[in-house]
Amino acid sequence: MPRTLVFDIGQVLLHYDPHLAFLDLLPDREARSHFLTRILPPEWNLEQDRGRDWREAEAIQIALHPDHADLIRAFRANWHMMVPKAIAPNVAVLEDALAAGIPTYAITNFASDTFGEACRLYPFLTRFHGRVVSAEERLLKPDPAIYRVFLERFRQKAEDCLFMDDSRANVDSAAALGFSVIHVTPETDLRAEVRRFGFAI
Repeated sequence: MPRTLVFDIGQVLLHYDPHLAFLDLLPDREARSHFLTRILPPEWNLEQDRGRDWREAEAIQIALHPDHADLIRAFRANWHMMVPKAIAPNVAVLEDALAAGIPTYAITNFASDTFGEACRLYPFLTRFHGRVVSAEERLLKPDPAIYRVFLERFRQKAEDCLFMDDSRANVDSAAALGFSVIHVTPETDLRAEVRRFGFAI
């Protein structure tokens, strides 16, 4: 049975919705969806999770879409609006695991500066025994290399770890390396799932 818990953060511990940063700037939902799929698609944001600087990222998209320059800059400026709340039941699992002395870590796709901002907004993110942040490693889940960084850095064995993530691709990649996994959805009772793997919290 695993003895170490490894959390993803976005949509596991923090609610994340980029639409929230543009509710006032783009009140029409169709226009907002178009902007967030065509002008600033998820693939663009993922490169900041890989370590690209925001100024470079903004410059690239502004060159392609000069009429949207202010909206493009608003993505980073209003980023804090995208993470309006913690997912309380899942954070309670994290906090109870820490209180019980269970080794507790994070592997997350996150830009470095927004991760720092998230830690200021939600101090529980500073309490992991260790973390691997994609931008700091220049590696993204589901690349198996990022999980290997975690295992080597914190001297863990995959078979001792239970990894939780909202992405099927990410949990499948971890499972292929020998991690136990939970695919987290909005319907997941995370405490019940963690207990199913033998954790008494």
